[in-house]
Amino acid sequence: GEFTGEISAEMIKEAGCQWVIHGHSERRTLFHEDDEKIDYFLNKTDLGVIACIGETLEERESGKTNEVVERQVKAYQEKIGNDQYDRVVIAYEPVWAIGTGKVATPQQAQEVHAHLRQFIEKNATADIAAKVRIIYGGSVSGANCKELARQGDIDGFLVGGASLKPEFVD
Repeated sequence: GEFTGEISAEMIKEAGCQWVIHGHSERRTLFHEDDEKIDYFLNKTDLGVIACIGETLEERESGKTNEVVERQVKAYQEKIGNDQYDRVVIAYEPVWAIGTGKVATPQQAQEVHAHLRQFIEKNATADIAAKVRIIYGGSVSGANCKELARQGDIDGFLVGGASLKPEFVD
């Protein structure tokens, strides 16, 4: 829903949750949050982190998708150790595909996911790149999730509004 991230880490833990979403596009856009706080969640709260990354439509159309997601992942990598990747899920959510009705094709999503895995291998290790979970978010629906799930580097989904619709699970 609206204002993702308006619940404190303490409240999340009290509710029994083990994961927090960090860097959601709404938080980046409305509150100018950046990639800097991931170490707080990993080291001070013991929560796992779903680290959101993604480009705007302008960045995609100007051919900067890989540059943008590399910069975002690199900022996260600088804050976490190689031993903490099991507590991090990367969520590629192209900002241009969130709540806009525009959807990345499965091939577009796969290309970015594969690029991210290669980037992580180059900047961490091959073992981490193979094990890190990279999920897709961005207008995920019952209509498109099956084809997205068939892509080799997409490990799951960050589902928004569609998760509130009963037909999503059909």
